[in-house]
Amino acid sequence: MTFVAINPATGVELRRFDTISTADAKEVLAAADKAHHEWKKTSLAHRAELLRRLAGQLRAKASELAISMAEEMGKPLAAGRAEAEKCAWACDHYADHGAEFLASETVESDAARSYVAYEPLGVVLAIMPWNFPFWQAIRCAAPALMAGNAVLLKHAPNVPGCALAIESLFREAGFPSGLFTNLFVTEKQIATLIRHRLVRAVTLTGSVRAGKAVAKQAGAKIKKTVLELGGSDPYVVFEDADPAAAATACVTSRLINAGQSCIAAKRLIVVDAVRRQFESLVVGRMQAARVGDPFDPTTDVGPQARADLRDAVHRQVTESIAAGASCLVGGTLPDGPGFFYPPTVLTNVRKGMPAYDEEVFGPVAAIIPVRDRRQALRVANDTAFGLGAAVFTGDVAEGERIAREELQAGSCFVNAFVRSDPRLPFGGVRESGYGRELGRAGILEFVNVKTVYVG
Repeated sequence: MTFVAINPATGVELRRFDTISTADAKEVLAAADKAHHEWKKTSLAHRAELLRRLAGQLRAKASELAISMAEEMGKPLAAGRAEAEKCAWACDHYADHGAEFLASETVESDAARSYVAYEPLGVVLAIMPWNFPFWQAIRCAAPALMAGNAVLLKHAPNVPGCALAIESLFREAGFPSGLFTNLFVTEKQIATLIRHRLVRAVTLTGSVRAGKAVAKQAGAKIKKTVLELGGSDPYVVFEDADPAAAATACVTSRLINAGQSCIAAKRLIVVDAVRRQFESLVVGRMQAARVGDPFDPTTDVGPQARADLRDAVHRQVTESIAAGASCLVGGTLPDGPGFFYPPTVLTNVRKGMPAYDEEVFGPVAAIIPVRDRRQALRVANDTAFGLGAAVFTGDVAEGERIAREELQAGSCFVNAFVRSDPRLPFGGVRESGYGRELGRAGILEFVNVKTVYVG
């Protein structure tokens, strides 16, 4: 197996790297474990200082890192720079609040003194996807390292340059050798590492298939896992919503990263009273989005990251149309090089169609008409996933109640599109996975919550 970067805008191979041997991977793991044992003795202030240096590196090199993202997975340059800036924000957040998050907590009991302490687990194996190649890795590593762990990164095979750049960033920021290391290894080798006694926890962002495999392998060895496995986020638009604002939010969300986002607006559930107006607004905004070269500053939507991914999206669109969905715009494969796919709007989508039942990982908005609010909420929760959800309504209090009590997802937004934020926990339920990243919950995933009782 090799890690191969292909420019998705041209289809031209850029670079390739061979995987390392299993023996070499075990040596890297041993070095990570050694680095962890030294690192956990360092002060929280020192860890925070290095995280702030990392944030500085990310900001200083944002344009350079954006080029890597554009080349390897097609992200427009402006979006790549924004991703680097968001990574820096996460580093600063944990540098600023890590000591507070990890402070021991006194608990009254019948002991002379009792408290809860938080200790690092050891080596965390991070299996990360290509769609946000820097953000996914940093949002895992920043809290894990702040807590005193070491991190091994197994990145997606199509973004090897990004993986190496991340490792370089940690080295240049002054983190000890071995504390954060990239691994070019196969799935079989990953299974071997998961079973290894020195790997203490595993975090994965990826497909349901991958999540089940990792959960099974880690579970057999009783190891902690955090899984973020994607979603089919419902965006519910009620009759009293501002249709223009709702359409803008839905299209913005649907087109982020060319639709290749786990928390994109995937199923737009719209009550009949505003459906026609909403459809017209969505179509207009989708048509206005400029698809093109990610190096062109006027580009809004870049290519799909790989040819097979574009093929999968097109299959879902054509099968949905064959089953009775109506295509209002897009839906055809463009001529020319690269893996581009047009912003597409399907309506009259219903259960049994891929656009309803599956996660569509591309710039495709699936509009599902419903009679009323009751049916809208039933359809919203009619999915195996549960990552994010949004509701648009003029009654903010009712929207908040629905988000809090009725929508079944890890992140529920009112009159806004779903997004991650270093200050807030992020993760899902059901087939969207379990565990949390970001916020205080994210740093506590990879610690031993230890009770200390002094009689």
